[in-house]
Amino acid sequence: MVHIIDLKFQGATESIAAFLMDSDIGPILFETGPFSTFETLTLEIEKIGYAITDIKHVFISHIHFDHAGAAWKFAEHGARIYVHPAGLPHLNNPEKLWGSAVRIYGASMEKLWGVMEPISQDKLVPLLHLESIHLGGFEIKSLHTPGHAIHHIAFSVNDIVFGGDVAGVCIGSGPVVPPCPPPDIHIEDWCKSIQIIRNIQPKYLYLTHFGLVHLPVLDHLNLLENTLLEYADWVLQKMKTESDLSKIIDSFQDMVEELWLENKMDEQVIMRYSLANPSFMTVSGLVRYWTKIKGVEWN
Repeated sequence: MVHIIDLKFQGATESIAAFLMDSDIGPILFETGPFSTFETLTLEIEKIGYAITDIKHVFISHIHFDHAGAAWKFAEHGARIYVHPAGLPHLNNPEKLWGSAVRIYGASMEKLWGVMEPISQDKLVPLLHLESIHLGGFEIKSLHTPGHAIHHIAFSVNDIVFGGDVAGVCIGSGPVVPPCPPPDIHIEDWCKSIQIIRNIQPKYLYLTHFGLVHLPVLDHLNLLENTLLEYADWVLQKMKTESDLSKIIDSFQDMVEELWLENKMDEQVIMRYSLANPSFMTVSGLVRYWTKIKGVEWN
């Protein structure tokens, strides 16, 4: 059984999830959320019937704070943390990761994300592409799925995939959208990663933002890919006529809000999307893709 744990990030429901699976060897955790929501995570795990110290295996899709920010606390309690080899050094020494985020979030860092402490090397387990870990009656397969982040892994467990961010953001009955923060956005890699998940043909797809996908999985993935390509092209066209990043961000936000109104989304759902996938991050990530990866001259 998969337990969806709502971390109530910044007081909002259905923004960031963690997932707990019961197994023959105790609970297995997928994603930890940021350390700022660790108290909520602890309480929710206790409601299910476990203690934090019962969790000895934690799988994280990638090292962004909203997915792995509390991993160090589980390691302190003896858990093994399974991670992409490229992300592992940053969990062992998060100084550079933290410093990069401070440049974006400034004084809001601790309020948003809490703190992040180093994880000792002996608690970190790198996973290769298609590597399988057998735990508690389950085969957990690592799917290297770059595009959102070079160090991204989706996890396949029987007929389930835990999709992290490469499988998109979909909250309630809202639209399927791609989270595109800098610095690793790569459209071609992302489309290949979507195809990797298609090839698995999962019956169930779980998103960190947020929960179980209610559409047929292939329909969800098709919508995600189409929107990713549309967003990327929209930003490229704006770059041809606008040299001010902030103005592109404002225009993108206006465009997105029009879509939300068309979908008759209420203010609560709009707020959740804004927390899970802020427009300024999407535009910044896609501008970087076009300039750094594709060599488009701009500004």
